[in-house]
Amino acid sequence: MLIQGYGAMLNCTSPTPRSLVAALEKDLFPYRQVRPVKDFSSPLNITLDITVVGVLGVDPISQTLTMLIWQVLEWDIDGLSWDVQECGTEKVSVLRESIWVPDVHIAEFMEENKSPETPYVYLNNTGGVFDDRPIRVVSSCKLDIYTFPFDIQNCTLTFGSYVHFASDIRMSQGSTAEDILQESREVFETNGEWDLADIEIAPVTLSLGKDDYSEIKYFGCTLPYPCSCNRLLLPPKTLLILRRKPINYVVNLLIPSCFLVTIDIFSFMLPPHSVDRSSFKMTLILGYTVFLLIMNDLLPVTGNQTPLINVFFSVSLALMVASLLETVIITHIQLSSSHGAIPDWLRTLVLQYVAILVCLPPLKKKRAVTVFLNPSATGTGVSEPASSVAGVVSVRGPQELSDASPAEKTTQDSVLEELRKLSRHLAAIRVQVDKHFQGNHSMQEREMIGRVVDRFLFGLYIIFITVTFITITAIWIWNNSYAA
Repeated sequence: MLIQGYGAMLNCTSPTPRSLVAALEKDLFPYRQVRPVKDFSSPLNITLDITVVGVLGVDPISQTLTMLIWQVLEWDIDGLSWDVQECGTEKVSVLRESIWVPDVHIAEFMEENKSPETPYVYLNNTGGVFDDRPIRVVSSCKLDIYTFPFDIQNCTLTFGSYVHFASDIRMSQGSTAEDILQESREVFETNGEWDLADIEIAPVTLSLGKDDYSEIKYFGCTLPYPCSCNRLLLPPKTLLILRRKPINYVVNLLIPSCFLVTIDIFSFMLPPHSVDRSSFKMTLILGYTVFLLIMNDLLPVTGNQTPLINVFFSVSLALMVASLLETVIITHIQLSSSHGAIPDWLRTLVLQYVAILVCLPPLKKKRAVTVFLNPSATGTGVSEPASSVAGVVSVRGPQELSDASPAEKTTQDSVLEELRKLSRHLAAIRVQVDKHFQGNHSMQEREMIGRVVDRFLFGLYIIFITVTFITITAIWIWNNSYAA
C-alpha cells in the first residue's frame, strides 16, 4: 500500500470482488467521518449535474413547484486508486454509508424529502465517486399568473452544502446548460400542462458574515424582465423557465366565453323595446354565470394579483348586465307616455352629438302647427269672432242695430252667441291638434334617443371585444414565439 493523501494505492491479492472490498475496508472505509482531502486547508471540488424528468404540479395557493429531477454528484477521493488488472475492475458500487458523502441540499425545499432511497454509489479506480439519485423536489416558487393561461414562470433551485463553507466545498457545474436542457427534453416523462422552456446555470457565492457558501443556482425568470435577487449573490446569469400549455384553458374558458359575448352582441339586432330581447339577455346572463361557476376550478387562486383572464370574465359579465339595463331603460323611455318634455341638455347631447358619433342622422326640429278659422286672416282667428260669415249672416253696425225691430235684435243676438260658441269649440280643437302633433314629435325624440344609446353601447361592445381579442392573441403569439 502506498499512501498518497486521504486514500491510498490499494493492493489487491487477487482480481476478485472480495479482495477489492477487503482493501477498501482496510484503507478507505475507516476514514469516512472526514472530507477526503489531503489536508484541511484544501477544498473539495464537487461537480453537479441535474436532469429534469418531469414537472408534477404547480400550486398557486401555496406557491410551490413539484418536480422530479436526477441529481448527479461527482468528487474525487484524494490519493485513492487501484490497478485495474490487479483488482479486476475499473469501478465498484459501495454502500453510501461506507464513504464520506457531501451534504448537498436544495435551499428552496419546502417539504420532507420523500425521494426514493438509493443506497449505493460508484467508486472508480482513480478515486472518483459517482453519486446518482432521483429527487422529488417540492420547492418554493414565486408565481406570476397575471398572464394566465399564457404565463411563463420563474422558479429557482439552489444546490449547495448546508454546513460546509466555500473554503471546504466548492460547487461547480458539470454539463453545459444546453446539454442539460437537451437531455431533460429527451427524458421528460410528464405530459401535463407545463413545458420546460429553457435551463441556464450560474455558480454563485452566498455570503454570511465572514464565511461564504459555495452554491450552484438554477434561476427562472419571466421574460422579458431581467432577473434580480434579494440575497447576497452574484448577478444571476442563468434561466430555468417553465411555460404553461394554454390550449386546455383556451378551449374550455376563452372560446366559450367569446361565443356567449358574441351572441350578446348579435342580440342588439332585436328591437330595443321588444320583450324577447330582455328575456333573451336575462337567459344569457344566467347561462354565463353558471358557466363561470362550473369553470371556476380551472382558474388559479392566489392572493398576490388578479389574472388578466379574471378581469376579462368580470368585464364581460358587467357588459352583459349593462346591456340588459340599457334595454330596460330604452324600453322605459320609448314606451312611457307619462313623462314630460325631454330636457334640452339631454336632447342636445344625445340627438346632436352622440347621434353623429354613432353615424345616425340627427333628428330635425319641426315647426309648431297653427290652425286659423280664416286661412287668409293674419290674426289668430280664434280669440276674436269673425266679422262675417259668408252666405249665413251679415252683422250690422250699431246704428242699424238700434233701428232694428226687437225680433231682429233677438235673432242677431242668438247668431252672435252661436258664433262665440263655435269660436270656443274651434279654439279647443286647435289646442287638441297642437297637443297631438307635439306628442308625436316627443315620441319620435324618445325613440331616437333609444336608438342612439343602443347603438352607442353596441359600439362599446365592439371596441371591448376587439381590444380583448388583440390582447389575448398578442400574448399567445408572444408566448409561442419564444423557442422552447
